[in-house]
Amino acid sequence: MAYQKVNMTGLILGPTLFLLIFLLIPDDELAYAARVVLGITAWTATWWVTEALPIPATSLLPIILLPTLGGLSMEETTRSYGDPIVFMYMGGFMIAIAIEKWNLHRRMALHILKIIGTRSDRIVLGVMVATAFLSMWISNAATALMMLPVALAVIKEVKANHILTGDSLDRFSKSILLSVAYSASIGGLATLVGSVPNAVFAAMSKKLLDRDIMFIEWFLFGFPVAIVLLFLLYLYLTKIQFKVGHAGDMSASFIRKSLEDLGKMKQEEKWVLSIFIMTAFLWIFKGILFGGLAISDTSIAIMGASLLFLIPATNGERILEWKDTKQLPWGLLLLFGGGLALATGFAETNLTGWIGENLQHLQGLSYLTLLIILTAAILLMTEMMSNTAVANMIIPITVGLGLAIGVEPYGLMAAAALASSCAFMLPISTPPNAAVFGADVLNISDMVKAGFWLNLISIVAIVLAVYFWLPVVLNS
Repeated sequence: MAYQKVNMTGLILGPTLFLLIFLLIPDDELAYAARVVLGITAWTATWWVTEALPIPATSLLPIILLPTLGGLSMEETTRSYGDPIVFMYMGGFMIAIAIEKWNLHRRMALHILKIIGTRSDRIVLGVMVATAFLSMWISNAATALMMLPVALAVIKEVKANHILTGDSLDRFSKSILLSVAYSASIGGLATLVGSVPNAVFAAMSKKLLDRDIMFIEWFLFGFPVAIVLLFLLYLYLTKIQFKVGHAGDMSASFIRKSLEDLGKMKQEEKWVLSIFIMTAFLWIFKGILFGGLAISDTSIAIMGASLLFLIPATNGERILEWKDTKQLPWGLLLLFGGGLALATGFAETNLTGWIGENLQHLQGLSYLTLLIILTAAILLMTEMMSNTAVANMIIPITVGLGLAIGVEPYGLMAAAALASSCAFMLPISTPPNAAVFGADVLNISDMVKAGFWLNLISIVAIVLAVYFWLPVVLNS
């Protein structure tokens, strides 16, 4: 692909910012290694934002620059790319690949629709619940691509049977598609493996603060936030923005026929479902089951993934073959590692402390005010940027912000992680938004209007959850 103007601008701006930071900040103000780390962070972030290089390629920049320029040793830099959280994510992705490979996701979604009901608003709710549940364990992009054909088939069924017509059909179609896009992002907030920024928060908590964030701790915090946002999303889409005049019932034949087409549950699906349930169960209850044993969320994820390579399938292969790992988002794992390498540089050079000292003027702001400003600012940023890139750039800075105003930084870090995943206004903001927009049912104005109000709702929900609920979870 030829370089666009924004790519060329970023290509020049990145190293320019590095030189300005390195040369203009005096040595008695900030030590050599810390200036190197700060400059490389600005360089890397600029290339991430402008995509001067492909984002995964830019994520390798710290390996070249940090050791060469004396910001961090090669061992410390490369160790970040093999961080336990990276491997936890890898294990989770492998389980997700198996779920997709054996079509278990579609069976799950159809059963949820069957249980919740076939009235038009119930259909929207069913699609939301199914999408959010899958997104807790599978990437939001994959979840949206799985659920989009289900949503389009439901729309086709409603239209073919004249259950809804005219404006009511139009509003129903838009609400169900937006429910797929938004629920795919919201569901991921609930677990460490559901959204990369959540895992960035956990990894940087360990790197910068030496505090392990367990799967169950984030789940106890993030799951209620996701439930509240889903409930408010349901009310907004079905009762306000796209209220359907006639809420008729859709024939259950569509769901029944779809399940019949899938046939009886195959042995491979049963194995995948069993391992999926076992992995989630161990993530949540490992503290009770194993006590003082050194069993981590990462080892549980890798164990679940390894079992899939061990169990034979009826077609002569195994549940997962190594060729299936071609679907692993290796670029995302590199992006993760690059962010953690920079975070290690922040910690080792005490750059975080320096940032905190230089933000002392923020002491006049209350913690709550800073939470609101931070959450709103990140929501705007993530509309245009990769949520992982935003999290990697902002979360280390929030540690300094916490020091500046004299509070534990976990709340600011968690707000940054959650807000990074909440991009609802534009088709380019997230893969789920782009996927449903490509169905040619929605207008830009539909997404902007619905997304604007959902962004405001998200700011309130995130701030209240971080301010009141997070301290309870982390202190329990």
